[in-house]
Formats: sequence, structure tokens, C-alpha cells
Amino acid sequence: MNALLGYQSALLVRSQRWLAPVILYAAFLAVGVQSGQPVLDSLAYAAAALLPVAAWLVRICVTNEPPAARSCTAAAVGPWRAQLACLLSAFLASAVLGAVATLVVSVISDPASTDHRTAVNRLGASAAGLLAMLVSVLVGTAIGAVTSWPLMRSPGRAVSVMLLASLLSLVTTGSPAKAVMTGLVSGSRDGVVPVPLLPVMGAAVLAMAAMGAACGLASRRG
Repeated sequence: MNALLGYQSALLVRSQRWLAPVILYAAFLAVGVQSGQPVLDSLAYAAAALLPVAAWLVRICVTNEPPAARSCTAAAVGPWRAQLACLLSAFLASAVLGAVATLVVSVISDPASTDHRTAVNRLGASAAGLLAMLVSVLVGTAIGAVTSWPLMRSPGRAVSVMLLASLLSLVTTGSPAKAVMTGLVSGSRDGVVPVPLLPVMGAAVLAMAAMGAACGLASRRG
């Protein structure tokens, strides 16, 4: 699996298809996150914007290989391993992006509540931000897994469903992504750093189920 991850990661980097989602994410942060804003609010915004980017990176990784190369990889290691390597490569790329964003946002933001009257521990806020980023990456990976091959083959329909699912995951009650964003915003208002362990566990279960379904179907379709 290490060799497969290295192969898929190299394909992602060399394809340069990651530039579009990464530049778009950077633009969102440049517009929505300003120096001196409350740190928890800024981290919530950054985490929310990362979710569709993670789903997009999954689509890139799943469709990066030419069909002939994909067939050779599947024949050598099995279709489910080949699919899993694509999904994990996208997950790791999104996680790195989220970690970098958390570091930048934590440094430039004001460690205070929304009204700037209550101090907020910067290190604790950074940890909460990392967990929020992890939730976004996991949910985004799950959405990307179920809106890509082999579950959905039509690119137009898959992209539309991916964007809609990303939006709904951020606004629907019960979604791990919405729960963690709400926790950060509420914590910023009260001056208390949240510990979103339940959203992380829920997002992890969701991601594992989606990845399992995608890998299982990949084995059936070859």
C-alpha cells in the first residue's frame, strides 16, 4: 500500500490538476479570513471551505490514471486496493492542505472571542481547528468517494451531486461538518474552545462506510 500511495501521490502532483482546487481554496481564505479576526470564527470558515475541496481532490485522484494504466494497477494489486490508494492519496493531500491552513489562520487571527473581550488559548484553538479540518476532510472524502467512479460514471451528474452534497453537509442538522462548525462559532461567541470529538468520530464512520462501498464496488466492476 505504501508503494501505491506513493504512486498515486506522484500522479496527483505531476498532473497539476490539484492547482485549481488549491488556488480556489487559497482565494476563499484570502477573501474570508483577515488578520485580527477572532481565531475560532476564522478556523470555522477555513474548515467549511475545505470540505468541497477535499471532495474535488478525490475526483481528481480517482480519474487521474489513464484507463490502461488503471487496468494494469488493478490487475497487479486488485481493484479494491487500487481504489483505496486513490482515496487515501486524496485524503492525505486534503489533510496536509488543512494543516497548513490551520497554521496560517491561527497565526494571523486574534486569539479572542467574537466580541474581542475574552481571551482564547491560541494553542487550544489550533487543536480545535485541526479537528474541524479533519472532519471536513473526512466528510469531503466520503462525498468524493460516492460521487466518483465506480458509483457514478457520468461526470456532469457526479459533479452536480458532489457540489449539492457538500453544501447540504454544511447546513443539515446532524451532519458532522455542521456540528463542528457550529461548535467553533458558538465557542468563539462564548470564548470557550470546543473539543469536537463526536463530530470527528461520526465523520470517520461516514468516510469508512463510503470508502468501503467504493472499494467494494470497484472489486465487482474490475
